[in-house]
Amino acid sequence: MGNFAANEGLSIFVILVWLGINAFLFVHFYMAFLVEKWFYTRVLLGHALPWARAPAACLNFNCMLILLPVCRNLLSFLRGTIQCCSRTAARQLDRNITFHKMVAYMIAFHTAVHIIAHLFNFEYFMDGQLNRDGSPLTFVLSEIGGGDNASFLNPIRSNETNPTVVLFTTVAGLTGVAITLALILIITSSMEVIRRSYFEVFWYTHHLFVVFFVGLVFHGFGRIVRGQTATSLVADPPKDCAARFETWGSDGSNCTTPAFAGNPPMTWKWVVGPMILYVCERLVRFYRSHQKVVITKVVMHPSKTLELQMKRKGFHMEVGQYVFIQCPSVSGLEWHPFTLTSAPEEDYFSAHIRIVGDWTQALYEACVGDKTKPQEAWKLPKLAIDGPFGTASEDVFGYEVVMLVGAGIGVTPFASILKSVWYKRIQQNQDVFTKKIYFYWLCPETQAFEWFADLLQSLEGQMSEKGVTDFLSYNIYLTRWKETEAAHFRVHHEAENDPITGLKQKTLYGKPNWDHEFTNIASQHPGTKVGVFLCGPPQLGKSLEKQSLSHSEGDVKFIFNKENF
Repeated sequence: MGNFAANEGLSIFVILVWLGINAFLFVHFYMAFLVEKWFYTRVLLGHALPWARAPAACLNFNCMLILLPVCRNLLSFLRGTIQCCSRTAARQLDRNITFHKMVAYMIAFHTAVHIIAHLFNFEYFMDGQLNRDGSPLTFVLSEIGGGDNASFLNPIRSNETNPTVVLFTTVAGLTGVAITLALILIITSSMEVIRRSYFEVFWYTHHLFVVFFVGLVFHGFGRIVRGQTATSLVADPPKDCAARFETWGSDGSNCTTPAFAGNPPMTWKWVVGPMILYVCERLVRFYRSHQKVVITKVVMHPSKTLELQMKRKGFHMEVGQYVFIQCPSVSGLEWHPFTLTSAPEEDYFSAHIRIVGDWTQALYEACVGDKTKPQEAWKLPKLAIDGPFGTASEDVFGYEVVMLVGAGIGVTPFASILKSVWYKRIQQNQDVFTKKIYFYWLCPETQAFEWFADLLQSLEGQMSEKGVTDFLSYNIYLTRWKETEAAHFRVHHEAENDPITGLKQKTLYGKPNWDHEFTNIASQHPGTKVGVFLCGPPQLGKSLEKQSLSHSEGDVKFIFNKENF
């Protein structure tokens, strides 16, 4: 229980606070529209009025939050600032995308409630003009304000007006339609199946957030929802005058026709701060993207994996970080994230890029990866780099014992870590805090990541030469294979080196028994906090997180970390 609190306590606290604020805002603004000021508005609209305004307040709050988790430079700064004070707090920043999605779902929910309530409101407004045989008060209220600048209550000014016309000829209606369409496109294109298969669709439609926020800011300027003015409330209180509406303004009556006004727009006050922060974020990205990047080496690995080694003035990185890469000759708008596979101790930074889509194929061709002869540097394309940005893997050297689990392409962040550990352990820093690394690589086929097997072979050879084979224990699991391959593996199983990877450590088949692995590590390292780092699918993350909690007993604690970018 104590380890669960250490791992998840702060996250749960943040989520509960966030949900609590949403609940408070909803209830508070719902009750706020039940006061006397809105008495006549409720005569027309009933409880559809507070049901429209309460989610609007929650929308303001969540739209204030939605941009903050994607301010990558701000998060990197905060992570570095609070890292020295609280590793647990810094780890919560790695869940920024998860929180971003949660806020987006909350926005979608409150938008749906807001729209449905306003559909009822427009119907009630129209009934107030058309239903002359119904409640006389609703008809009288709908007739108030004949001039352009009069203090009307019903925005539908004629019984011949169609609500659809009002919807598309008012500021509130037009901006509402624009906001809704933008939100639908943003959320639907963010589904994992679209994001992974059609990344460009996700990338372009996500930038409709500009339309969303512009529409959001101007949505309230129409002031369609109107209440009785403060002066009119004092002169003609509804509790005294509502029943005498037939004599409003006549001689001898103490009640005059009530005056109405709309609330001033408030949304901009909620979102202007985050919008300024985000603009600053984009300016920083724009500046960095225009710094000159030099490609020093292009390596074409087997199975169409392109390695780019680059240099940029003032570039400083930590292990496990990632950058966004743009190639203007391929696309002037698209930026794609790639984990850095170089170590901070190296005089260059590199990324390994699998050729799996249109953009990566075009980059591969632009970098003349299909040419066998060396190419002149001036023929290589220009690149723009944004980053580096921090991830959970930066904490790896804060643990004495570390478990690294990579699944498929998720092995990429650990290339940087393993190389950096080697530099720190052998060449530069004999006193590195991390004493033992358990590395697990799960892959359906090793051919796609032969470059990583080559790295492991290099590390294995260097460790043997230095006599330090004890600090890295690695296990490679092949999770999928063909019968013909299995027969070949059996024949060569007795060979000194593994027939698949060429390593001395033999490849294992199937999936790890995580309960056994965690139990074994806990028994070998009593009194230790073990950092568990994963870059892989969510299902594997749930399994490892469960094991981390169940095996954290006594003086052994497993602290789970997951890459989320």
